[in-house]
Amino acid sequence: MLNRLTIGELTARLARREVSAREAAAACLAHSSRVDSAVRAFLHQDPDRVLAAAEAADQELARGVTHAEKPLLGVPLALKDVIAVRGQPLTCASKILANFISPYDATVVARLKAAGAVLLGRLNMDEFAMGSSTENSAFGPTRNPWDTTRTPGGSSGGSAAAVASNQCVAALGSDTGGSVRQPASFCGVVGLKPTYGRVSRYGLVAYASSLDQIGPMTKDVQDAAILLRVIGGHDPLDSTSLPEPSPEIPRLDGDIRGLKLGLPKEYGVGGLDPEVKAAVDAAIQTLSRLGAEVVEISLPHTEYAIAAYYIIAPAEASANLARFDGVRYGLRVDGADPVEMYSRTRGAGFGAEVKRRIILGTYVLSSGYYDAYYLRAQKVRALIRRDFLRAFEKVDAIVTPTAPTAAYRLGEKADDPLQMYLGDIFTVSCNLAGICGLSVPCGFTAAPRLPIGLQLLGPPLGEATILRLAHAYEQATDWHREQSPLG
Repeated sequence: MLNRLTIGELTARLARREVSAREAAAACLAHSSRVDSAVRAFLHQDPDRVLAAAEAADQELARGVTHAEKPLLGVPLALKDVIAVRGQPLTCASKILANFISPYDATVVARLKAAGAVLLGRLNMDEFAMGSSTENSAFGPTRNPWDTTRTPGGSSGGSAAAVASNQCVAALGSDTGGSVRQPASFCGVVGLKPTYGRVSRYGLVAYASSLDQIGPMTKDVQDAAILLRVIGGHDPLDSTSLPEPSPEIPRLDGDIRGLKLGLPKEYGVGGLDPEVKAAVDAAIQTLSRLGAEVVEISLPHTEYAIAAYYIIAPAEASANLARFDGVRYGLRVDGADPVEMYSRTRGAGFGAEVKRRIILGTYVLSSGYYDAYYLRAQKVRALIRRDFLRAFEKVDAIVTPTAPTAAYRLGEKADDPLQMYLGDIFTVSCNLAGICGLSVPCGFTAAPRLPIGLQLLGPPLGEATILRLAHAYEQATDWHREQSPLG
């Protein structure tokens, strides 16, 4: 089945002209029509446009265009509905943008198109990327392909579920506090959060601008490296873009001898599921057998990460979402005066979680509370980053669980936001520090059988190292070859 292939496998077959891009796209569309009523990963698809793009890719292949020139030529990918694609819906899974059509391409989309990718459609998410379960979408939750009674994670749950159910070959998500890595863990796929500024945010609808980062979600580690190579690099349209070239695909030969892995003593927290701990411990032993040296390290300000994150992120969200007011674009609910119109529009357009974070963010930025909350959180953030930079003077990468549990049941934590927020305990520090992180499958729970993820954290611009480590682990195990029941 062509939709089950990785990017590397599909491009090899396309290059040999064993299959066509149209056949690959049609296979994804056909499989989606069979399974997405159960998964609900997609918010929008335009099959005619998809097949036309695939046929255009076939014409280029027939003219002799190679994958060295266009690395994704003919490859069907899908995008989280927070990334702008010209002429397509850009809803952020919110009623306030339900009828909005993007007038331009995000930089990552322009780069995907230049590389020959075939874009399949728009993927579900937590509204404005605020959530950890994709239950906060205004258009209904996405379901985990391994068990449709459970969450795929969030906020990039649609992206993870689409890859895990083989409705696309790969996808892009966005990661503000773990929103690529946590759903990758829950759905048994690879999720890479690049260094802040490594990938342009131009065309990414902002949640928390100093934390957001677009990242690939793929079936194996090599595909993540390929996608990072395509979408990475400096962008003058993004003022936070690093002046670095697109990263080369690292040497993925399984040789990790001599690399030092740090195991943070602070990450042995209460609430870590015993099956998750056992799987992660076994993965660390595998990496050790492959030649990596594992040493204990300390990240002393870890305990403050969740609190700092849930002050900084809502504060930035309250500023970023002020533009959705019924005046400029999106939903408009009229009122007797501008203030009433503004209030009615936002009241009807935003969901409960978005309102909660806007209120919290406005509060911590208000006069009299700015110093006590927001400024103090930024100071803690600086200490967390310093912890990581000091640790990376001693080790090449840091290893942790991706999430404290496997996927939980839909609705299980809906009435207890704090418990859901604590699910980000292993991932938020990466965003606060601006470093890179990756989740790779490392096992399954027993009953029900649900994926478990191993997280590898690297220093700023250290993607090559964590990709090497993840690939070596992947080649020594078979977890990434497992197929979900809906795959």
